[in-house]
Amino acid sequence: MTGVNDIRSTFLDYFSKNSHEVVESGPLVPRNDPTLMFANAGMNQFKNVFTGLEKRDYSRATTAQKVVRAGGKHNDLDNVGYTARHHTFFEMLGNFSFGDYFKDRAIELAWNLITKEYGLNKDRLLVTVFSEDQEAFDLWKKIAGLPESKIIKIPTSDNFWSMGDTGPCGPCSEIFYDHGDHIWGGPPGSPEEDGDRFVEIWNLVFMQYEQTGEGRIDLPRPSIDTGMGIERIAAVLQGVHDNYDIDLFRALISASEQATGVEAEGAAKNSHRVIADHLRSTSFLIADGVLPSNEGRGYVLRRIMRRGMRHAHLLGARDPLMYKLVPSLIREMGRSYPELGRAEALITETLKLEETRFRKTLERGLGLLDTATADLTEGGQLDGETAFKLYDTYGFPLDLTQDALRARNISVDTAGFNTAMERQKAEARAAWSGSGEAATETVWFALKEKAGATDFLGYETEIAEGIVTGLVADGAEVDKLTAGQDGVIILNQTPFYGESGGQVGDAGTMTADGIRIEVKDVQKKADGLFIHLVTIVEGAVALNQPLELKVDHARRSAIRSNHSATHLVHEALREVLGTHVAQKGSMVSPERLRFDFSHPKPLSDDELAVVEKYANEIVLQNAPVDTRLMAVDDAIEAGAMALFGEKYGDEVRVVSMGTALHGSKAGKPYSLELCGGTHVKRTGDIGLVTVVSEGAVAAGVRRVEALTGAEARAYLDGQDKRMKELASILKTGMADVPARVAQLVEDRRRLEKELADAKKKLAMGGGAGGDAASTVKTIGEYKLLGRVVEGINAKDLKGMADEAKTQLGSGVVVLISTDDAGKASIVTAVTKDLTEKVSAVDLVRIGSEALGGRGGGGRPDMAQAGGPDGSKADDAIKAIEAHLGA
Repeated sequence: MTGVNDIRSTFLDYFSKNSHEVVESGPLVPRNDPTLMFANAGMNQFKNVFTGLEKRDYSRATTAQKVVRAGGKHNDLDNVGYTARHHTFFEMLGNFSFGDYFKDRAIELAWNLITKEYGLNKDRLLVTVFSEDQEAFDLWKKIAGLPESKIIKIPTSDNFWSMGDTGPCGPCSEIFYDHGDHIWGGPPGSPEEDGDRFVEIWNLVFMQYEQTGEGRIDLPRPSIDTGMGIERIAAVLQGVHDNYDIDLFRALISASEQATGVEAEGAAKNSHRVIADHLRSTSFLIADGVLPSNEGRGYVLRRIMRRGMRHAHLLGARDPLMYKLVPSLIREMGRSYPELGRAEALITETLKLEETRFRKTLERGLGLLDTATADLTEGGQLDGETAFKLYDTYGFPLDLTQDALRARNISVDTAGFNTAMERQKAEARAAWSGSGEAATETVWFALKEKAGATDFLGYETEIAEGIVTGLVADGAEVDKLTAGQDGVIILNQTPFYGESGGQVGDAGTMTADGIRIEVKDVQKKADGLFIHLVTIVEGAVALNQPLELKVDHARRSAIRSNHSATHLVHEALREVLGTHVAQKGSMVSPERLRFDFSHPKPLSDDELAVVEKYANEIVLQNAPVDTRLMAVDDAIEAGAMALFGEKYGDEVRVVSMGTALHGSKAGKPYSLELCGGTHVKRTGDIGLVTVVSEGAVAAGVRRVEALTGAEARAYLDGQDKRMKELASILKTGMADVPARVAQLVEDRRRLEKELADAKKKLAMGGGAGGDAASTVKTIGEYKLLGRVVEGINAKDLKGMADEAKTQLGSGVVVLISTDDAGKASIVTAVTKDLTEKVSAVDLVRIGSEALGGRGGGGRPDMAQAGGPDGSKADDAIKAIEAHLGA
């Protein structure tokens, strides 16, 4: 029972038997707290339940929650791999009471689990309580039978939890395990408490107060929130002191050893640990929809990935390594977290692509780092500007630079780095707008509590009746909305679709005798509340008013077509590009569809053509679109695609379209997805799918846009009309237009070259009896050809100067051209026999200054510069003459 998987199942089964609802882990990207970058505690998904904004049909819950602490307030990244208990990813086991049981039952449940189910020796356990919580002190004595010497009162905030400056709060009680006197350290509260002998394994939060601006008040329904890191309890149960010695990490480190051929000993030990830990966090983040980027969550993911990849490099891996370890992770954790298996292709592809890219910058960056620190000795410090250059130019986060220098005991001037980084950090803070879905405003929870969720009828009908159950204006509940007023209407039932899953909300009308209301948009709030954004056109609407509801049919039909086409495009992309393709976002409107997906490189024209062809093959089948309600596990087992990171209920809608014609799926359903949107009845209702654009959205994410039905036909008609007009202008058949245009382009290039050559010849005095030699002067011991040339591109001056040097044989050439804006470009050239006496660089700088410019550069025999004042071109030549004659 000591394996990690056994420990997890024992915990959940124990609390299930004690009337707790087993709730799946919330995603790593929080959905109800915009202040969090990643889920950092088991209670995150229950925040609104604890605050009373949300109610669920259970009052006890238990979870094994995925947690990442590698960014923002909770950042353990620097320590990972070098300590026994720091991780970027870990699992938090927890049990929760929402106004049900309190301290006595929580202590009893915890004590029975760890001493009876897990079988820990009571003599090795001690607990802490908040110094003012005498009740908890007495309960531990009574329930656990602990002597007072093993119940330690802590007066600090370490044993008092609060959600923030205001809100629920309460004392904590922590359970510690004594690893034995052979390990240095003392109990909590002692001078030696930072040692490793006594390790906290479980924290019980007794949420009994609410912190207000005036002080603390008692909560009407005290609650329980607990958290126990599975890695720590596994170390205890498996008789080891180091989390990295538990079975889970041993398996991952063994896979890393086999892949690198390097044993986890000596300096390599830390590197293997970093790789094992970072493999977990990166894989779970990708499975929950995060991809590497240069901001927000994606930036934190990239930092973790690159740190792990650098340690793979330290182990001698010369090819991408981490992606090869994904199967090992899935073997260890995939059963408890099936999203890993579903996302395996995407995780593998992302890791491989990122490591391939990073290795190209790693060698350059490490080379720069070695050069910059060559003169530094142990205890030295790298300057902040160089550290910033590594970040800005080579993509090295500061902690990666620090990690690379750790073995040499060289630090980094972080103050200097922060100064150089200030502008980028300010921009990043401005760009970072929180995380997850925006926290739902309090008013929507209050309305849902009073009126209940909205019953959606829109799958079956576009016309229905509803009763007004809530009205909102300017963010507050009201009793009435009158003509000319904008506001929100909530109904007991509605055929209007609320924006979600990339599909925009419906529009339409609400009517009754003397009442006409325009519905402009519909959104979803508070997990099932449909809010209709409206303008009252005529009359007034009040609570309990019955209304006739009518969706804009033409608009809804166009949306349905585009949404169904999105599914077909998704599957066609997977068929053409591979199963690593996964949806990363979409927008379905009446006018068009936009689909974002994971793929490492642009699509070729041929690939796009095949995607379009495959999607239209299913359209032409005119197959019925089948929608079924299924248990989410059954749906996924049947092959339905789920969006990574999406939250699904016990039952899901599974939408099936068409029959596959190619490959291993031939004869099976073509598209099978979990989807709550509205769709056409038959694929033929889509009419036509036309892809109009493809491009990049972010690293590893592409976007296609497409049109369907009437919009697609109008687009193609426009293309056809333009092609006919072009054929008419070119006086050729439509089939010959490409070849004719290509010939015209080639003819234009040839004529432009001939014209440029003629201009150069004329500029240098050639043609029409001119002679370049006529402008040659003798200045002291030098021959000088100085000329202002008109109509010549600056890029052609060097070639002309080379020709002029050939004509001179020995001497100096100065050519100046001006553009339409009056700016000048100057080239100076010196024949090789004179470069020891005069430098083209010196001459061009003299000319540039006369033109109002500064500087210039090149070689002793050829240099180029510019200046803002072309009217001084003759003065520039005279200045150079004066220098040569001096």
